Parts: sequence; C-alpha cells; structure tokens
Amino acid sequence: MMAQAFDARRMAEAVAEVRYRMEQAAKAAGRDPGEILLCAVCKTRTPETIRDSAALPVDLFGENHMQELVVNYEASAYLDKPVHFIGHLQTNKVKKVVGKAHIIQSVDSLRLLEAIDKEAGKQNLRQDILLELNIGEEATKTGAAADDLWPMLERAAGLEHVHVRGLMAIPPAFDNGPESRRYFAMLRELMEQARARHYENADLDILSMGMSGSYEAAILEGATLVRVGTAIYGERYYPNRV
Repeated sequence: MMAQAFDARRMAEAVAEVRYRMEQAAKAAGRDPGEILLCAVCKTRTPETIRDSAALPVDLFGENHMQELVVNYEASAYLDKPVHFIGHLQTNKVKKVVGKAHIIQSVDSLRLLEAIDKEAGKQNLRQDILLELNIGEEATKTGAAADDLWPMLERAAGLEHVHVRGLMAIPPAFDNGPESRRYFAMLRELMEQARARHYENADLDILSMGMSGSYEAAILEGATLVRVGTAIYGERYYPNRV
C-alpha cells in the first residue's frame, strides 16, 4: 500500500501541533521555546511539497541525500530558508554539499572533516559543521565513537575552512520516555565537557537531537535543534520498494 503524504492543509496542522508540543516541552524544562529550532526533514519529498512546507513556521530543512539536496536547492524549494545536510556523507560527494548546506551535521571522521575543509578552501568559504556521535554504539548507524570526539575537535581547531557549531546524534529508537532521555543526556554531557575544554574554532552552540517520536524528550535534555520529518509530512513513500 502506498504511504499517504500530507497535503498542504494537513502539513500546516501538523507543524502547528509540533510547534505546540515543542513549546510545552521547553516550558517544562524551564527553557525559552524561541531558542529551539525546528528542522523539517524532507527526505523523499518533492520540491513542490517542500516549497509548501517552507511557507509554514519551520526554521530550516534537513536533507539526507546529496542528490535530493542538489535538486531541491536548484529548484529553490527551500524559499531561502537554510538547509542542513543530515545524512551520511561520503568524501567523494563533499564537493556537491559544501556551499549548499548551511551546516553539515553529519561529520563523523577525521577523513571527512579534512575533506570538507579542503573543498571549502577551494570554494573560498568557511563551512559550518556539527560532529556526529554514535552514542548508542549501534553497528547499523553512522557516527563517531564518543572517545573520537576529542581528536576531531583538536584537528578542527587547526583547520581554516571549517567551523564546529556543535554536536549531533541519532540514538537508539525510543519514544519520549526515560530511555530516550538517557541517551540525550549523554550527548548533552559530552557537549558540556567539550565546552569546558575551550577548543579553538568551536562555538558549540547547537545540540541537534530528537526526531518525530522523541523530540520532546530531546528538548527536556537540552536540544537546541530537533529534526522532524514524518510528523510534518506523513509517512515516506519509497516507489522502488515492494
């Protein structure tokens, strides 16, 4: 059965609901709701659907695949709102993403870090990035081990064309309960440790964590950016799957 995407009206209602729940979670944590960004994860969506959602109160977009980022960027689908690259990025595709993505959230190795710096130098710009950690230590997920955070921050301190803005993680899939909060707290604690070390070339002001089923728990644990796809657009449709 084909998954049903939301139409423009339902997307508007969905975004309003997500915004309301974000605000309630922020207030429960004693935080200002205005400090938390809503990233609409538009994987598999058409430029037309993305353009409709760009007219809604989302702050930015998240793309998982280089090809989709390029198509939607060239179609002006984001209506001048920022777009972040949040998927696994291969080094041979870096040149297609650097300069288009406002932030590359998924930097998970020294090799990728250096490839982004090299390409950004060629384009004469400074690329904002997040360092992605696999805090659940799941073999099926990308992201650096927690212990690899420190070498990456040390290397980034000496690079001219990248700028570390914070951390990102996709922890094990749980809902808004205590299991999710435990992993989100782990990432927040790593961010606090990194800030205490005062690395050069690292502002560490963005903590990207929480998705459609867990963004409230992430906000309670300090997320400044949540990545929400299904709760905005409906279920994804993969036409090549049986």
